Formats: sequence, C-alpha cells, structure tokens
Amino acid sequence: MMRVVVIDDEPLSRRGVIARLKREPDVEVVGEAADGASGLAVIERLQPDLIFIDIAMPGLDGMSAVAALPVERRPLVVFVSAHDQFAVRAFEVRALDYLLKPIDGDRFAESVARARAAAAQSTSPAQVKPPLTRFPIRVGSREEVVSADDIHWIEADGDYATLHAGARQYLLREPIRKLVDQLDPAQFVRIHRSTIVRVSQVAEVQSLTNRDATLRLADGTMLRVSRTYTQALKDALFRWGRG
Repeated sequence: MMRVVVIDDEPLSRRGVIARLKREPDVEVVGEAADGASGLAVIERLQPDLIFIDIAMPGLDGMSAVAALPVERRPLVVFVSAHDQFAVRAFEVRALDYLLKPIDGDRFAESVARARAAAAQSTSPAQVKPPLTRFPIRVGSREEVVSADDIHWIEADGDYATLHAGARQYLLREPIRKLVDQLDPAQFVRIHRSTIVRVSQVAEVQSLTNRDATLRLADGTMLRVSRTYTQALKDALFRWGRG
C-alpha cells in the first residue's frame, strides 16, 4: 500500500486530488495540509511514500518545502500547479512529476503509475520490468520484430497502436494507454491522449495561444501537443538535453 499526503491551500483542489487517489486500490491517503509549513510537519510525522503538493501557497511555498526535506528522507514528489514556469526547478529538486491544473485524468493516472514503478524499484528492483525494446508485429502469415530504436512516433488506433518507423507503419495489438507505461520514459514521451513521440526525433516545438503546441519531428511530421502534456514534453526535452 502506497501512503500519500496531499498539500494544497485550495480546499477544492485538495479534495479533488484526494478523491482521485481514493479510487486507486493500492493507495492510502494518510494526511493532508493547507500550507507548506503544516505540510512539512505532516510529512515528518507520517513519513509518507508520496506527496502531491501545490507550489504557490501562502507562507512557505511548495518548492521551498520540498527543498527543506533531507534528500535521504524525502518522499516521492508530484507537484500540482496552475503555472508551468516552475517545471525546471521541480526537476532540480528531483520531483517525480509536475501536473498542471486543471488536472487531466490521464496525466494523473500516469503520475500514480510512475509513483508505483518508482516505489517498486526502490524496494524490489528485481521485480521491475525493463522497458520494451522490441515489438513483435504480425504481418500477414509471418511475424516481424520492430526495434524500439527505429520508432519515431506512435498513434492510437482504437485498441491498437500504429508504430511509425520512418516511412513504414506497423499495427500493434496494444492500446496506447498500456503501451506508454511499457516504454522507456527517457526515450519516449506522451504528447497527446492518442500520441507518443521519441524524444530524440523532436526538431521543433511551437507554442499556441490556447497553451497547446505543435511539434515537428526530424522527418517533417507535424503533430499536436495537448496542453495537459506540454509540461511533460518540456521536462523530457530538458532531461534529454542534460543527458
């Protein structure tokens, strides 16, 4: 059971996160707080595995509260904010994820799944499945193996996913919502409810006025980036650049 504390000065937002977490069978919300100082006290007392914490709060803000926690005793951290300008700082304090308000259901589910994987890795590394590196594809009467290294982007097709590898396309019998958790997060990032891209193939990102964006791959392919995934894309590109 993953023990979680939720810290947010907005009662409605706090209750919303707690309600989402209560739908998860392996998650227990053990505490909550309405500001950074109280949040630190709750964390110290309860020692949770994971915290969801707002950034802009009166008094001690969420970023400063997390930075005040000793690294060796710091729980997994998911920042929740209405603003995207703190994302780089969030990465610097080793946050697991950064969610923008209003929270998208798919992105929230991804954060919880990421927390599960991180918690499992810290307690039992041998049980964590390595990311997919090859995909068996049925082509007529034969089976062809496609390397993950050859894939530029992936799009949803109902309960299937279409793998785009250069000029070739392959239909994989796997829904994108499951596939995203099996890919290497250092190599692939979800940019839309129905689209995953290989980070190394991103050539240009252009922001739009509605906080969505358009993305151009190295081969010229143009894709839409949903506002709920723009920050995840920025974080992935930042980590790729650092790497």
